[in-house]
Amino acid sequence: MAAAFSSDGEAALRRELRPVAAAPRGDLDGFYETDRAAAFVRDGGFCKVALQFPDELLADAAAVAARMEAATGAEMFVLGDTTYGSCCVDEVAAEHVGAEAVLHYGPACLSPCGKLPVLHIFGQQPLDVGRCAVAFRELYPERQSRVVVLSDVVYAHAMGELEQQLCPEYPNITFSKLECGDPPAPALPGEERRFGRRFLVEAPGGLQDYAMFYVGAEGLALTNFMLTWNRCPFSSFDPTTGCGRRETLNVNRALMRRLYLVERARDARVVGILVGTLGVAGYLALLQRLRELLRRAGKRSYTLAMGKPNPAKLANFPEVDIFVLVACAQNSLLDSSDFYRPVVTPYELELACNPAREWTGSYLTDFRDLLPGACAHMELPPAISAAEAIPDVSLITGEMRAAHLCDPPASQLPPSTALACRDQTRALMEISPAASFLESRSWQGLEQQLGQTPVSKAVQGRRGIAIAYEDEGCEQP
Repeated sequence: MAAAFSSDGEAALRRELRPVAAAPRGDLDGFYETDRAAAFVRDGGFCKVALQFPDELLADAAAVAARMEAATGAEMFVLGDTTYGSCCVDEVAAEHVGAEAVLHYGPACLSPCGKLPVLHIFGQQPLDVGRCAVAFRELYPERQSRVVVLSDVVYAHAMGELEQQLCPEYPNITFSKLECGDPPAPALPGEERRFGRRFLVEAPGGLQDYAMFYVGAEGLALTNFMLTWNRCPFSSFDPTTGCGRRETLNVNRALMRRLYLVERARDARVVGILVGTLGVAGYLALLQRLRELLRRAGKRSYTLAMGKPNPAKLANFPEVDIFVLVACAQNSLLDSSDFYRPVVTPYELELACNPAREWTGSYLTDFRDLLPGACAHMELPPAISAAEAIPDVSLITGEMRAAHLCDPPASQLPPSTALACRDQTRALMEISPAASFLESRSWQGLEQQLGQTPVSKAVQGRRGIAIAYEDEGCEQP
Protein backbone atom coordinates (compact mmCIF):
# COMPACT_ATOMS: atom_id res chain seq x y z
CA MET A 1 0.00 0.00 0.00
CA ALA A 2 2.88 2.36 0.75
CA ALA A 3 4.18 2.00 -2.81
CA ALA A 4 1.04 3.70 -4.09
CA PHE A 5 1.94 6.94 -2.29
CA SER A 6 5.77 6.96 -2.46
CA SER A 7 8.52 5.40 -4.57
CA ASP A 8 12.17 5.91 -5.44
CA GLY A 9 11.21 7.72 -8.66
CA GLU A 10 12.82 5.15 -10.97
CA ALA A 11 9.55 4.52 -12.80
CA ALA A 12 9.05 8.24 -13.47
CA LEU A 13 12.60 8.62 -14.78
CA ARG A 14 12.34 5.64 -17.16
CA ARG A 15 8.81 6.41 -18.40
CA GLU A 16 8.70 6.88 -22.17
CA LEU A 17 7.13 10.16 -23.25
CA ARG A 18 4.85 10.05 -26.27
CA PRO A 19 2.98 12.78 -28.14
CA VAL A 20 -0.67 13.35 -27.37
CA ALA A 21 -1.76 12.38 -30.86
CA ALA A 22 0.22 11.32 -33.89
CA ALA A 23 -0.44 12.30 -37.47
CA PRO A 24 -1.22 9.55 -39.98
CA ARG A 25 2.03 7.83 -40.84
CA GLY A 26 0.91 6.37 -44.14
CA ASP A 27 0.91 9.52 -46.29
CA LEU A 28 2.92 12.35 -44.80
CA ASP A 29 3.11 14.16 -48.13
CA GLY A 30 -0.68 14.16 -48.45
CA PHE A 31 -1.44 15.04 -44.84
CA TYR A 32 1.07 17.92 -44.76
CA GLU A 33 0.51 18.96 -48.40
CA THR A 34 4.20 18.85 -49.25
CA ASP A 35 3.70 19.81 -52.91
CA ARG A 36 1.74 22.97 -52.07
CA ALA A 37 4.21 23.95 -49.34
CA ALA A 38 7.19 23.37 -51.62
CA ALA A 39 5.61 25.48 -54.36
CA PHE A 40 5.08 28.30 -51.84
CA VAL A 41 8.76 28.24 -50.87
CA ARG A 42 10.07 28.03 -54.43
CA ASP A 43 7.74 30.72 -55.79
CA GLY A 44 8.72 33.09 -53.00
CA GLY A 45 12.44 32.42 -53.42
CA PHE A 46 12.85 31.82 -49.68
CA CYS A 47 16.18 30.45 -48.43
CA LYS A 48 15.29 30.12 -44.74
CA VAL A 49 11.86 28.90 -43.70
CA ALA A 50 10.45 28.25 -40.21
CA LEU A 51 8.15 25.25 -39.74
CA GLN A 52 5.79 25.75 -36.78
CA PHE A 53 4.17 22.62 -35.33
CA PRO A 54 1.73 22.19 -32.44
CA ASP A 55 2.64 19.68 -29.74
CA GLU A 56 0.43 16.92 -31.14
CA LEU A 57 2.19 17.03 -34.55
CA LEU A 58 5.74 17.62 -33.35
CA ALA A 59 6.64 13.94 -33.74
CA ASP A 60 6.56 14.36 -37.53
CA ALA A 61 8.55 17.60 -37.60
CA ALA A 62 11.93 16.07 -38.47
CA ALA A 63 10.51 13.97 -41.31
CA VAL A 64 8.54 16.88 -42.77
CA ALA A 65 11.54 19.23 -42.53
CA ALA A 66 13.77 16.71 -44.31
CA ARG A 67 11.26 16.29 -47.14
CA MET A 68 10.84 20.04 -47.51
CA GLU A 69 14.60 20.59 -47.69
CA ALA A 70 14.90 17.88 -50.33
CA ALA A 71 12.03 19.37 -52.36
CA THR A 72 13.09 23.02 -52.19
CA GLY A 73 16.78 23.21 -51.31
CA ALA A 74 15.95 25.80 -48.66
CA GLU A 75 17.06 25.61 -45.04
CA MET A 76 14.27 24.56 -42.66
CA PHE A 77 13.98 25.40 -38.94
CA VAL A 78 11.46 23.68 -36.67
CA LEU A 79 9.64 25.83 -34.11
CA GLY A 80 8.43 23.59 -31.31
CA ASP A 81 7.51 25.39 -28.10
CA THR A 82 5.63 28.50 -29.23
CA THR A 83 5.81 31.73 -27.25
CA TYR A 84 2.03 31.99 -26.96
CA GLY A 85 -0.81 29.87 -28.33
CA SER A 86 0.07 27.35 -31.03
CA CYS A 87 -2.85 28.59 -33.15
CA CYS A 88 -1.02 31.89 -33.74
CA VAL A 89 1.97 32.32 -36.03
CA ASP A 90 5.09 32.77 -33.89
CA GLU A 91 6.84 35.47 -35.90
CA VAL A 92 9.18 36.31 -33.00
CA ALA A 93 10.68 32.81 -32.86
CA ALA A 94 10.91 32.75 -36.66
CA GLU A 95 12.84 36.02 -36.70
CA HIS A 96 15.30 34.64 -34.16
CA VAL A 97 16.58 32.21 -36.80
CA GLY A 98 16.35 34.76 -39.59
CA ALA A 99 13.46 33.02 -41.33
CA GLU A 100 12.02 34.66 -44.41
CA ALA A 101 8.66 32.86 -44.25
CA VAL A 102 6.65 30.58 -41.97
CA LEU A 103 4.85 27.33 -42.68
CA HIS A 104 2.23 26.99 -39.95
CA TYR A 105 0.99 23.42 -39.43
CA GLY A 106 -2.10 22.29 -37.57
CA PRO A 107 -5.13 24.19 -36.21
CA ALA A 108 -4.99 27.95 -36.64
CA CYS A 109 -6.98 30.99 -35.55
CA LEU A 110 -6.28 32.63 -38.93
CA SER A 111 -5.34 35.94 -37.33
CA PRO A 112 -3.51 38.13 -39.88
CA CYS A 113 0.23 38.67 -39.44
CA GLY A 114 2.14 41.81 -40.18
CA LYS A 115 5.77 40.85 -40.83
CA LEU A 116 6.44 37.51 -42.56
CA PRO A 117 4.69 35.63 -45.39
CA VAL A 118 2.73 32.70 -43.95
CA LEU A 119 1.28 29.55 -45.48
CA HIS A 120 -1.19 27.57 -43.37
CA ILE A 121 -1.12 23.78 -43.65
CA PHE A 122 -4.00 22.63 -41.48
CA GLY A 123 -3.51 18.88 -41.89
CA GLN A 124 -6.30 17.02 -43.61
CA GLN A 125 -8.00 15.17 -40.79
CA PRO A 126 -10.41 12.43 -41.97
CA LEU A 127 -14.13 13.22 -42.12
CA ASP A 128 -16.97 10.80 -42.87
CA VAL A 129 -18.89 13.13 -45.17
CA GLY A 130 -21.81 10.70 -45.55
CA ARG A 131 -22.29 10.37 -41.80
CA CYS A 132 -22.01 14.15 -41.38
CA ALA A 133 -24.73 14.68 -44.01
CA VAL A 134 -27.00 12.18 -42.24
CA ALA A 135 -26.50 14.00 -38.93
CA PHE A 136 -27.31 17.32 -40.61
CA ARG A 137 -30.58 15.94 -42.02
CA GLU A 138 -31.55 14.63 -38.58
CA LEU A 139 -30.88 17.99 -36.95
CA TYR A 140 -32.62 20.01 -39.67
CA PRO A 141 -35.53 18.00 -41.09
CA GLU A 142 -37.12 21.14 -42.57
CA ARG A 143 -35.63 21.52 -46.06
CA GLN A 144 -36.20 25.31 -46.13
CA SER A 145 -34.05 25.87 -43.02
CA ARG A 146 -31.55 28.69 -43.24
CA VAL A 147 -28.26 27.28 -41.98
CA VAL A 148 -24.66 28.49 -42.08
CA VAL A 149 -22.12 25.64 -42.09
CA LEU A 150 -18.87 26.37 -40.21
CA SER A 151 -15.97 23.99 -39.73
CA ASP A 152 -12.74 23.57 -37.90
CA VAL A 153 -9.86 24.35 -40.26
CA VAL A 154 -8.63 20.75 -40.20
CA TYR A 155 -11.87 19.64 -41.90
CA ALA A 156 -12.08 22.47 -44.43
CA HIS A 157 -10.76 20.18 -47.19
CA ALA A 158 -13.98 18.09 -47.04
CA MET A 159 -16.50 20.95 -47.06
CA GLY A 160 -16.74 20.95 -50.85
CA GLU A 161 -17.96 17.35 -50.91
CA LEU A 162 -20.41 18.03 -48.09
CA GLU A 163 -21.72 21.06 -49.97
CA GLN A 164 -22.38 18.93 -53.06
CA GLN A 165 -24.49 16.51 -51.00
CA LEU A 166 -26.58 19.07 -49.08
CA CYS A 167 -27.09 22.01 -51.46
CA PRO A 168 -29.54 20.20 -53.76
CA GLU A 169 -31.75 19.38 -50.75
CA TYR A 170 -31.37 22.64 -48.81
CA PRO A 171 -31.68 25.71 -51.07
CA ASN A 172 -31.06 28.15 -48.17
CA ILE A 173 -27.87 26.55 -46.85
CA THR A 174 -24.66 28.63 -46.83
CA PHE A 175 -21.11 27.29 -46.51
CA SER A 176 -18.39 29.50 -45.06
CA LYS A 177 -15.08 29.87 -46.91
CA LEU A 178 -11.65 30.27 -45.34
CA GLU A 179 -9.57 33.38 -45.90
CA CYS A 180 -5.86 33.05 -45.24
CA GLY A 181 -2.65 34.02 -46.96
CA ASP A 182 -3.68 36.21 -49.88
CA PRO A 183 -5.16 39.69 -49.31
CA PRO A 184 -8.93 39.33 -48.93
CA ALA A 185 -11.20 40.30 -51.79
CA PRO A 186 -13.53 43.29 -51.37
CA ALA A 187 -16.55 42.47 -49.24
CA LEU A 188 -19.83 41.85 -51.03
CA PRO A 189 -23.14 43.37 -49.85
CA GLY A 190 -24.53 41.24 -47.03
CA GLU A 191 -21.30 39.30 -46.56
CA GLU A 192 -20.21 38.37 -43.04
CA ARG A 193 -16.45 38.22 -42.39
CA ARG A 194 -15.03 37.06 -39.08
CA PHE A 195 -12.28 34.80 -37.77
CA GLY A 196 -10.79 34.15 -41.20
CA ARG A 197 -14.14 33.01 -42.59
CA ARG A 198 -16.67 34.63 -44.90
CA PHE A 199 -20.20 33.74 -45.92
CA LEU A 200 -23.14 35.49 -47.55
CA VAL A 201 -26.24 36.38 -45.52
CA GLU A 202 -29.34 36.72 -47.71
CA ALA A 203 -32.16 36.49 -45.15
CA PRO A 204 -34.28 39.65 -44.76
CA GLY A 205 -33.75 39.65 -40.98
CA GLY A 206 -30.00 39.24 -41.24
CA LEU A 207 -27.84 36.67 -39.51
CA GLN A 208 -30.24 36.15 -36.60
CA ASP A 209 -32.58 34.31 -39.01
CA TYR A 210 -29.94 31.60 -39.50
CA ALA A 211 -28.91 28.56 -37.49
CA MET A 212 -25.26 27.52 -37.25
CA PHE A 213 -23.93 24.02 -37.95
CA TYR A 214 -20.33 23.44 -36.85
CA VAL A 215 -18.17 20.55 -38.05
CA GLY A 216 -15.47 19.88 -35.47
CA ALA A 217 -14.80 18.88 -31.90
CA GLU A 218 -15.82 20.94 -28.91
CA GLY A 219 -13.23 23.57 -28.10
CA LEU A 220 -12.25 27.23 -28.06
CA ALA A 221 -13.24 27.80 -31.68
CA LEU A 222 -16.82 26.64 -31.11
CA THR A 223 -17.13 28.64 -27.87
CA ASN A 224 -15.83 31.71 -29.68
CA PHE A 225 -18.43 31.30 -32.44
CA MET A 226 -21.28 30.78 -29.99
CA LEU A 227 -20.48 33.89 -27.95
CA THR A 228 -20.00 36.05 -31.04
CA TRP A 229 -23.13 34.87 -32.85
CA ASN A 230 -25.10 34.45 -29.62
CA ARG A 231 -28.48 35.07 -31.26
CA CYS A 232 -28.18 32.02 -33.52
CA PRO A 233 -28.95 28.43 -32.38
CA PHE A 234 -25.97 26.11 -32.79
CA SER A 235 -25.61 22.44 -33.67
CA SER A 236 -22.42 20.49 -34.23
CA PHE A 237 -21.00 17.28 -35.65
CA ASP A 238 -17.96 15.75 -33.97
CA PRO A 239 -15.98 13.74 -36.57
CA THR A 240 -14.11 11.81 -33.89
CA THR A 241 -17.33 10.33 -32.46
CA GLY A 242 -19.49 10.52 -35.57
CA CYS A 243 -22.36 12.08 -33.60
CA GLY A 244 -24.33 15.26 -34.17
CA ARG A 245 -26.03 17.23 -31.41
CA ARG A 246 -27.69 20.49 -30.56
CA GLU A 247 -25.34 22.61 -28.51
CA THR A 248 -26.65 23.16 -25.01
CA LEU A 249 -24.11 25.73 -23.81
CA ASN A 250 -26.03 28.29 -21.80
CA VAL A 251 -24.89 31.33 -23.74
CA ASN A 252 -26.87 33.71 -21.52
CA ARG A 253 -25.16 32.34 -18.42
CA ALA A 254 -21.75 32.62 -20.06
CA LEU A 255 -22.47 36.22 -21.04
CA MET A 256 -23.64 36.99 -17.50
CA ARG A 257 -20.29 35.74 -16.24
CA ARG A 258 -18.47 37.99 -18.73
CA LEU A 259 -20.61 40.99 -17.70
CA TYR A 260 -19.75 40.30 -14.07
CA LEU A 261 -16.09 40.62 -15.07
CA VAL A 262 -16.91 43.94 -16.72
CA GLU A 263 -18.23 45.13 -13.35
CA ARG A 264 -15.01 43.97 -11.70
CA ALA A 265 -13.04 45.95 -14.28
CA ARG A 266 -15.01 49.09 -13.42
CA ASP A 267 -14.04 48.69 -9.75
CA ALA A 268 -10.35 48.03 -10.50
CA ARG A 269 -7.80 50.72 -9.81
CA VAL A 270 -4.69 48.90 -11.08
CA VAL A 271 -4.88 46.98 -14.37
CA GLY A 272 -2.27 44.64 -15.80
CA ILE A 273 -2.13 44.52 -19.62
CA LEU A 274 -1.01 41.01 -20.60
CA VAL A 275 0.69 40.81 -23.99
CA GLY A 276 -0.60 37.49 -25.31
CA THR A 277 0.59 37.86 -28.89
CA LEU A 278 3.47 39.43 -30.78
CA GLY A 279 2.32 38.36 -34.22
CA VAL A 280 -1.30 39.38 -34.71
CA ALA A 281 -1.52 42.54 -36.79
CA GLY A 282 -2.64 45.58 -34.83
CA TYR A 283 -1.63 44.45 -31.34
CA LEU A 284 0.68 47.45 -30.82
CA ALA A 285 -2.09 49.88 -31.73
CA LEU A 286 -4.40 48.15 -29.26
CA LEU A 287 -1.80 48.33 -26.47
CA GLN A 288 -1.52 52.07 -27.03
CA ARG A 289 -5.30 52.46 -27.01
CA LEU A 290 -5.69 50.47 -23.78
CA ARG A 291 -3.01 52.53 -22.05
CA GLU A 292 -4.71 55.75 -23.12
CA LEU A 293 -8.14 54.44 -22.09
CA LEU A 294 -6.91 53.44 -18.63
CA ARG A 295 -5.05 56.72 -18.18
CA ARG A 296 -8.17 58.70 -19.07
CA ALA A 297 -10.23 56.52 -16.74
CA GLY A 298 -7.91 57.31 -13.82
CA LYS A 299 -6.50 53.79 -13.50
CA ARG A 300 -2.88 52.75 -13.26
CA SER A 301 -1.66 50.17 -15.76
CA TYR A 302 1.28 47.78 -16.08
CA THR A 303 2.21 46.16 -19.39
CA LEU A 304 3.40 42.58 -18.81
CA ALA A 305 4.95 40.25 -21.40
CA MET A 306 5.33 36.81 -19.85
CA GLY A 307 4.45 34.25 -22.50
CA LYS A 308 1.55 31.94 -21.75
CA PRO A 309 -0.24 33.22 -18.61
CA ASN A 310 -0.95 30.87 -15.71
CA PRO A 311 -2.07 31.39 -12.09
CA ALA A 312 1.46 31.14 -10.69
CA LYS A 313 2.83 33.86 -12.97
CA LEU A 314 0.02 36.32 -12.36
CA ALA A 315 0.09 35.72 -8.60
CA ASN A 316 3.46 37.54 -8.56
CA PHE A 317 1.55 40.81 -9.03
CA PRO A 318 -0.83 41.02 -6.04
CA GLU A 319 -1.16 44.80 -6.43
CA VAL A 320 -2.99 44.32 -9.76
CA ASP A 321 -6.78 44.25 -9.39
CA ILE A 322 -7.59 42.81 -12.81
CA PHE A 323 -5.77 41.74 -15.98
CA VAL A 324 -6.70 42.32 -19.62
CA LEU A 325 -5.35 39.82 -22.14
CA VAL A 326 -4.36 41.01 -25.61
CA ALA A 327 -4.44 37.84 -27.70
CA CYS A 328 -6.11 36.29 -30.72
CA ALA A 329 -9.85 35.70 -30.69
CA GLN A 330 -9.55 32.08 -29.57
CA ASN A 331 -7.04 32.63 -26.76
CA SER A 332 -8.57 35.82 -25.37
CA LEU A 333 -11.44 33.89 -23.71
CA LEU A 334 -9.31 32.69 -20.81
CA ASP A 335 -11.04 30.85 -17.99
CA SER A 336 -9.71 32.74 -14.98
CA SER A 337 -11.63 30.84 -12.32
CA ASP A 338 -8.35 29.41 -10.96
CA PHE A 339 -6.53 32.75 -11.09
CA TYR A 340 -5.91 35.04 -8.15
CA ARG A 341 -7.33 37.95 -10.14
CA PRO A 342 -9.83 37.87 -13.02
CA VAL A 343 -8.72 38.18 -16.65
CA VAL A 344 -10.90 40.11 -19.12
CA THR A 345 -10.81 40.79 -22.86
CA PRO A 346 -10.10 44.18 -24.46
CA TYR A 347 -13.77 44.48 -25.43
CA GLU A 348 -14.84 43.94 -21.81
CA LEU A 349 -12.36 46.57 -20.63
CA GLU A 350 -13.82 49.01 -23.17
CA LEU A 351 -17.30 48.29 -21.84
CA ALA A 352 -16.02 49.09 -18.37
CA CYS A 353 -14.03 52.25 -19.09
CA ASN A 354 -15.39 53.82 -22.27
CA PRO A 355 -18.70 55.62 -21.50
CA ALA A 356 -19.50 55.79 -25.23
CA ARG A 357 -19.68 52.00 -25.51
CA GLU A 358 -22.80 50.30 -24.17
CA TRP A 359 -23.84 46.67 -24.03
CA THR A 360 -26.02 45.90 -27.06
CA GLY A 361 -26.11 42.11 -26.90
CA SER A 362 -23.28 41.72 -29.40
CA TYR A 363 -20.05 40.26 -28.05
CA LEU A 364 -16.65 40.87 -29.67
CA THR A 365 -13.63 38.62 -29.21
CA ASP A 366 -11.44 39.96 -32.04
CA PHE A 367 -9.62 43.01 -30.69
CA ARG A 368 -9.08 44.34 -34.23
CA ASP A 369 -12.78 45.29 -34.30
CA LEU A 370 -12.01 47.93 -31.66
CA LEU A 371 -9.27 49.74 -33.60
CA PRO A 372 -9.83 52.93 -35.62
CA GLY A 373 -11.46 52.21 -38.95
CA ALA A 374 -12.98 48.90 -37.78
CA CYS A 375 -16.67 48.07 -37.62
CA ALA A 376 -17.02 48.48 -33.84
CA HIS A 377 -14.57 51.31 -33.15
CA MET A 378 -15.82 54.07 -30.84
CA GLU A 379 -13.93 57.25 -30.08
CA LEU A 380 -13.38 58.21 -26.47
CA PRO A 381 -15.78 60.97 -25.40
CA PRO A 382 -14.40 64.31 -24.21
CA ALA A 383 -13.41 64.63 -20.60
CA ILE A 384 -15.84 66.14 -18.11
CA SER A 385 -15.35 67.42 -14.60
CA ALA A 386 -16.24 65.36 -11.55
CA ALA A 387 -19.02 67.82 -10.68
CA GLU A 388 -20.73 67.23 -14.04
CA ALA A 389 -20.35 63.44 -13.97
CA ILE A 390 -23.34 61.24 -13.23
CA PRO A 391 -22.80 59.34 -9.94
CA ASP A 392 -22.18 55.63 -10.32
CA VAL A 393 -22.38 52.89 -7.69
CA SER A 394 -20.59 49.57 -7.87
CA LEU A 395 -22.92 46.60 -8.12
CA ILE A 396 -20.35 44.47 -6.27
CA THR A 397 -19.08 46.62 -3.40
CA GLY A 398 -21.89 49.20 -3.22
CA GLU A 399 -19.34 52.03 -3.14
CA MET A 400 -19.30 55.19 -5.24
CA ARG A 401 -16.88 55.16 -8.15
CA ALA A 402 -15.83 57.37 -11.05
CA ALA A 403 -17.53 56.46 -14.33
CA HIS A 404 -16.27 59.30 -16.54
CA LEU A 405 -13.10 60.11 -18.44
CA CYS A 406 -10.80 62.85 -17.26
CA ASP A 407 -7.69 64.57 -18.54
CA PRO A 408 -4.40 64.04 -16.65
CA PRO A 409 -3.12 66.93 -14.54
CA ALA A 410 -1.26 69.55 -16.52
CA SER A 411 1.75 69.21 -14.23
CA GLN A 412 2.15 65.52 -15.01
CA LEU A 413 5.05 65.06 -17.42
CA PRO A 414 5.04 62.32 -20.05
CA PRO A 415 7.03 59.28 -18.90
CA SER A 416 9.57 59.73 -21.70
CA THR A 417 10.70 63.10 -20.29
CA ALA A 418 11.47 61.87 -16.73
CA LEU A 419 15.07 60.65 -16.59
CA ALA A 420 17.37 59.70 -13.70
CA CYS A 421 20.86 58.32 -13.19
CA ARG A 422 21.25 54.62 -12.47
CA ASP A 423 24.11 52.97 -10.54
CA GLN A 424 27.69 54.11 -11.21
CA THR A 425 27.53 53.81 -14.99
CA ARG A 426 25.75 57.17 -15.33
CA ALA A 427 23.21 55.41 -17.53
CA LEU A 428 19.82 56.96 -17.96
CA MET A 429 16.60 55.11 -17.35
CA GLU A 430 12.97 56.01 -17.70
CA ILE A 431 11.02 56.61 -14.52
CA SER A 432 7.39 55.50 -14.47
CA PRO A 433 4.93 55.02 -11.59
CA ALA A 434 4.72 51.30 -12.32
CA ALA A 435 8.48 50.81 -12.31
CA SER A 436 8.89 52.88 -9.14
CA PHE A 437 6.27 50.79 -7.37
CA LEU A 438 7.90 47.51 -8.38
CA GLU A 439 11.31 48.78 -7.23
CA SER A 440 9.89 49.23 -3.73
CA ARG A 441 8.89 45.58 -3.41
CA SER A 442 11.02 43.34 -1.21
CA TRP A 443 11.27 40.61 -3.88
CA GLN A 444 11.67 41.65 -7.52
CA GLY A 445 12.47 38.31 -9.16
CA LEU A 446 15.67 36.45 -9.97
CA GLU A 447 18.80 38.51 -10.62
CA GLN A 448 21.71 37.51 -12.85
CA GLN A 449 24.44 38.90 -10.54
CA LEU A 450 27.00 38.82 -13.34
CA GLY A 451 30.57 38.66 -12.06
CA GLN A 452 29.51 38.17 -8.45
CA THR A 453 29.40 34.36 -8.37
CA PRO A 454 32.38 32.02 -8.99
CA VAL A 455 32.43 29.96 -12.18
CA SER A 456 32.33 26.19 -11.58
CA LYS A 457 32.25 23.11 -13.78
CA ALA A 458 29.05 21.19 -14.30
CA VAL A 459 28.47 18.43 -11.79
CA GLN A 460 25.98 15.59 -11.67
CA GLY A 461 22.81 16.57 -9.86
CA ARG A 462 20.37 14.63 -7.75
CA ARG A 463 18.38 11.69 -9.06
CA GLY A 464 14.89 10.73 -8.08
CA ILE A 465 11.82 12.75 -7.20
CA ALA A 466 11.31 15.34 -4.51
CA ILE A 467 9.77 12.91 -2.05
CA ALA A 468 12.82 10.61 -2.07
CA TYR A 469 16.14 11.54 -3.72
CA GLU A 470 18.76 8.78 -4.02
CA ASP A 471 21.27 10.55 -1.75
CA GLU A 472 18.76 10.97 1.06
CA GLY A 473 18.57 8.49 3.87
CA CYS A 474 15.59 6.20 4.31
CA GLU A 475 15.45 6.48 8.11
CA GLN A 476 12.07 7.32 9.53
CA PRO A 477 11.96 10.17 12.10
